[in-house]
Amino acid sequence: MLDVRGIKKVYESRDRTVEAVRDLTFTLQAGELACLVGPSGCGKTTLLKIMSGLLDPTSGEVLLEGKRVQGPPPGMAVVFQEYGRSLFPWMTVRENVELPLKQKKLPATRRSELVEESLAAVGLAEAHGAYPWQLSGGMQQRVAIARAVAYEPHVLLMDEPFAAVDAQTRADLEDLIRDLWHKFQVTTLFVTHDIDEAVYLGQRVLILSNSPTVIRDDLAIDLPDQRDQLTTRSSPRFAELRARVYEQIHRVKPAVDKESVAPAGVG
Repeated sequence: MLDVRGIKKVYESRDRTVEAVRDLTFTLQAGELACLVGPSGCGKTTLLKIMSGLLDPTSGEVLLEGKRVQGPPPGMAVVFQEYGRSLFPWMTVRENVELPLKQKKLPATRRSELVEESLAAVGLAEAHGAYPWQLSGGMQQRVAIARAVAYEPHVLLMDEPFAAVDAQTRADLEDLIRDLWHKFQVTTLFVTHDIDEAVYLGQRVLILSNSPTVIRDDLAIDLPDQRDQLTTRSSPRFAELRARVYEQIHRVKPAVDKESVAPAGVG
């Protein structure tokens, strides 16, 4: 479904050159739910922008269903961390969800069906007439998710979508993503810096290194398919998988720290 081949991204200015992403290669199969996790500043968002066609790579390519991504592809939807900026405050919840469907030129009856189905799926069927500013942060993010689901994407990319909400809301939204994935079977790549979240959500976890970014590990998550916040997170296997991811992410830090500290008397 999604094929990332040798992606590299270098930012150049007059003063310096920064290699943000180095030779990233992986694939996602149809209907798969994978999580991408790595340390802060490792290039996760840069990679997601390249995958969604919002940023050109320096080299490499992204293929969606065998076709090269060159600009935002019609078969992909993205949910960003800053949900407040992605919703139009002067539009109702229903209008926000329906807007991308108008660009697809769907008939009004079909648009209505998709909006109602997606809002019901995220638990906001009764809030269709409200405005985003009247809703809590968690509910606003549910609107953004409903809009993505209503679009009927073949691939859904999510860029740390729960980073700005409280812990309880985050747990509820994590379970919502699992429920929606079971219901719609959309190929999903969920980007996060939270190790526990990555292990809880995914069928597999792609572990990134520090910048310049490479994939350190591709870990299969062999937890039961039916998961809940209490039983799953307290299981010994969850703890083992979490420790595996944590070790991979932090293994490179001492070497990076040594390289970044100049010897005494230098500089």
